[in-house]
Amino acid sequence: MSDDTTVPSSRQHQEPHEGGLGNRLNRLRAAVLGANDGVVSTAGLVVGVAGATDARATLLTAGLAGLLAGSMSMAAGEYVSVSTQRDSEQAALALERTELAVAPQAELDELTALLEGKGLTPALAREVAEQLTEHDALRAHAEVELGIDPDELTSPWQAAWASFFAFTAGSLLPLLAIVLPPPDVRLPVTVVAVLAALVLCGWGSARMGDAPAGRAMLRNAAGGALAMAVTYAAGSLLGAAGV
Repeated sequence: MSDDTTVPSSRQHQEPHEGGLGNRLNRLRAAVLGANDGVVSTAGLVVGVAGATDARATLLTAGLAGLLAGSMSMAAGEYVSVSTQRDSEQAALALERTELAVAPQAELDELTALLEGKGLTPALAREVAEQLTEHDALRAHAEVELGIDPDELTSPWQAAWASFFAFTAGSLLPLLAIVLPPPDVRLPVTVVAVLAALVLCGWGSARMGDAPAGRAMLRNAAGGALAMAVTYAAGSLLGAAGV
């Protein structure tokens, strides 16, 4: 007789457990946020310019300048930030490697205590610590003590390119929405397209964080609408003043 509680073999490996999952989720979250920033910043820029002029060439120039400046800024900032994080991870691993070479017994005791803190009994924690140390001492301490996977260190170039392309993709929507339609519907088309994109970005970020989607979508759309309203008002005032 078969056991009803047995998990079907086709479902045993559906849940991801690979070590790089956290890094991939972080890159995905950064991509969503980068696209969101691209939408908001470029929309605010082109809508502000549209408040002063309806010249397609001017709008295109402003939008492209904002797209390039923003994407390069995002990429450079992400590269510097992640490079600093990677340097810190490598320094921590180097220190741990030195400590293992100089005081292996103290490091074994430390690993045992850390495993006890996770809920293992002292005897089991010692046994596990010894087995992990025998297999790969540096990896054991990196994962248990530092929370680092030595094979999955953050990549500054991956982060930089992800931010660059995400921001560019987000920026293209308001840019195309402001330059392609006829002048009389250019602004409303841009506003609707931008708000729809922000709602989608809000939904995506909420889904990744297991947060309520409704509030995230509303916040995102409201923030974008406020940014466009402020820049349009400023552009209109400057246009009326002949600046």
